[in-house]
Amino acid sequence: MKILAVDIGTGTQDVLLFDSRIDVENNYKMVLPSPTMIINRRLKKATENGQSVVLTGVTMGGGPSNWAAEDHLKAGYKVYATPDAARTFNDDLDFIRETGIILVSEDEAAALPENVTRIKMLDFDLEALSKAFAYFDVSLNKVDVIAVAVFDHGAAPPGYSDRQFRFDYIADRVKEDRRLSDFAFLREEIPDIMTRMQAVKYSAGELDVPLVLMDTAPAAVLGAMQDPVVRNNSRFLMANIGNFHTIAFRIGLGGIEGVFEHHTGMLDAGKLSGLLKKMAQGNLTHEEIFLDQGHGALILDDSPLKLGDGDFDVAVTGPRWAMMNHSEMPAYYATPFGDMMLAGCFGLVKAVGEKIPKYQDEISAALDQSQEKPPWEL
Repeated sequence: MKILAVDIGTGTQDVLLFDSRIDVENNYKMVLPSPTMIINRRLKKATENGQSVVLTGVTMGGGPSNWAAEDHLKAGYKVYATPDAARTFNDDLDFIRETGIILVSEDEAAALPENVTRIKMLDFDLEALSKAFAYFDVSLNKVDVIAVAVFDHGAAPPGYSDRQFRFDYIADRVKEDRRLSDFAFLREEIPDIMTRMQAVKYSAGELDVPLVLMDTAPAAVLGAMQDPVVRNNSRFLMANIGNFHTIAFRIGLGGIEGVFEHHTGMLDAGKLSGLLKKMAQGNLTHEEIFLDQGHGALILDDSPLKLGDGDFDVAVTGPRWAMMNHSEMPAYYATPFGDMMLAGCFGLVKAVGEKIPKYQDEISAALDQSQEKPPWEL
């Protein structure tokens, strides 16, 4: 069976065409610019050309695209946006208006002069990925499942902290069954509050195959846990150090024992190590993270996790993994199937097996490396 797994981050979108019939290392993969970086570059080009822009499409990941839109406005050029596209930058449309962005309907956007640059906002572009694979004579027409990971803050109610809202969601998911796969949803299960996931569902359009959506952070951790060294440990710390966010889990025999999420830009090796040690001791508090402008923390098992006895104190993945090079904590850099950048994709594949039981044995067998066929023998 085949799974198209796409992990959409801030810097890159990582793509894996998983085929259970062949050795995992021989699966086809691509590391491409993230959608928000693509929008960032298109906005910068419009600024250089002195052109107004209109943003259409759906809610997607912000960050770099938001900064480029701000720079475009500061340069004195107009930014028009439909409401769904504008929510990429903020859920509060009144706030969007205050930034100088001009909200327009779809019809009004279409009626703008031809010299206004059109930019379509979306995280998941199946057509573009299909064309990229087709250039190398690889078809996506026969995939059995499409799985996509995005970081979703959710739509917080007016006046409610975005950071708290995000962590409320994490806590609810963790308490559900203490499994990382509880962060994955079939398309019909996506919570209404997860607006970015809903937008990906809309962008994917009508599909003849199941669509699985998952949060990027737990997907990366679940994928990193497929590393053989990590798999041989039953109780450990696992940190995904992303470009914008860092999430860490304490894992035990019963599943997730604790979790915290913070902003990577507010961490260094010493501070992160201190938080990890507190989580291991079972005395890290939600207030400590939240009042430091992070998202929060949750401890479900406060019995101390002894450090220093195993192969490592903390397993690490994510694009900012090198932060732990300066830590006094013994760290192991998880590289599932030899590729840290694809950790999120491997997590998506693992989650598909959990969400669609008929594929679980086949996926597990492939991830256990029982398949040894190279692609030319298929």
